[in-house]
Amino acid sequence: MVRKTFIIDTNILLHDPDAIIKFHNNDVVIPLAVLEELDGMKRFSDELGKNARHVLRYIDGLKNAHPGQLAQGVSIENDILVKVQMDTKFADREAFPFSLDRSAHKIVFSAFKLKEQGVPVSLISKDFIVRVKAEAVGIESQDYINLRFSYENIYKGYRKLDMSKKNLDLFYKDGVLPIDLPDLYPNEYCLISSKEQSSAVCKYNSQNKQLEPLLKLPRDIWGVHPLNIEQKCALDLLLRDDIKLVTLMGPAGTGKTLLALAVGLKKIFDDGNHKKILVSRPIVPLGKDIGYLPGSKEEKLYHWMQPIYDNLEFLCESTGSANSAETQKWIMESKKIEMEAVTYIRGRTLPNMYIIIDEAQNLTPHEVKTIISRAGQGTKVVLTGDPTQIDNPYLDKDSNALTYTVGRFKEHPIYGHIFLDRTERSELAALATEML
Repeated sequence: MVRKTFIIDTNILLHDPDAIIKFHNNDVVIPLAVLEELDGMKRFSDELGKNARHVLRYIDGLKNAHPGQLAQGVSIENDILVKVQMDTKFADREAFPFSLDRSAHKIVFSAFKLKEQGVPVSLISKDFIVRVKAEAVGIESQDYINLRFSYENIYKGYRKLDMSKKNLDLFYKDGVLPIDLPDLYPNEYCLISSKEQSSAVCKYNSQNKQLEPLLKLPRDIWGVHPLNIEQKCALDLLLRDDIKLVTLMGPAGTGKTLLALAVGLKKIFDDGNHKKILVSRPIVPLGKDIGYLPGSKEEKLYHWMQPIYDNLEFLCESTGSANSAETQKWIMESKKIEMEAVTYIRGRTLPNMYIIIDEAQNLTPHEVKTIISRAGQGTKVVLTGDPTQIDNPYLDKDSNALTYTVGRFKEHPIYGHIFLDRTERSELAALATEML
């Protein structure tokens, strides 16, 4: 196989700080402009700053271990040759149509000069415009294909199965139904039905290789009851203490955050299963965190967390309480529900908590790893979001944290997932989701 040279854009290293070691049996070139951009971001306190520091430390380690060799190339694991390309002679750029007053153009120019030297080069960038400009000057370019799963082929968490009425009768009689389907995932839900119009909703137990009934739901959970089969399955996942990680995916108005919060309130205030609810959302997709906004941390968070407060207010009203405002005030004053920015979860240990990460599609795979790895004993983590509604300019439906988590965890028994596709917020919201 012919070795190839890959030039890595800054956004790749911010997205995956270990990207350098994933281009097996090839050469990796890092332009000086990329290092300068990383140096400018290393002071950030968020995940981007952390990743920038990680990459700079790694390259500094290579430099110290191989003095004076980075420009010629240093061999590392996986038969990879890493080079740092110093600025090429900008005066010699007659055939290059873009000005070099921008880092992005300098990175493209680095690839352009290598191509002129006959090097088989490809520019790897998550920036679509950079890829277009590269191809405009004859340079092969592509997106980063690691840390991604196909959203179009995403695991839904449930399926329909046709069965004989005899099997359905056995399920109702015995409460379980042995089944041998190799493509069923742990905790996958099944709507089994027969030609005689009999049906049942059940969950697959991968250890016993059988379909089992759902948990018996209370009349309502903080005023909420399931409005469709997917919501019923989602509540079943959320209520099970043996399932430590749950992802709820779907368009706006399908009830993802509301269901997660309702079960959290039940687990904390009714059952006492966890000591606290921690609710978090990505504050700023890229760049500066809330530390740059005026006011106390609570004041900074309030508007970002407004959708959570809206759901909490709805739940308090749904309980039938005579004074829902007092109920909401009592919940907040109990100190058993905490609102936190994703930025500040890193470094904490979170035992015996019920954690909700809303809008998780705006996180990178490395950010969600940081969050989930904070979970201590007795903690349950719930990720909610819609991969078709992404604010981060360097993420898409396939590379965001939510899609990636589903792809990576679907074979593990402590994980469950449901894709909710029916909007129940209102008739207008459902029509808007379908038509607009």
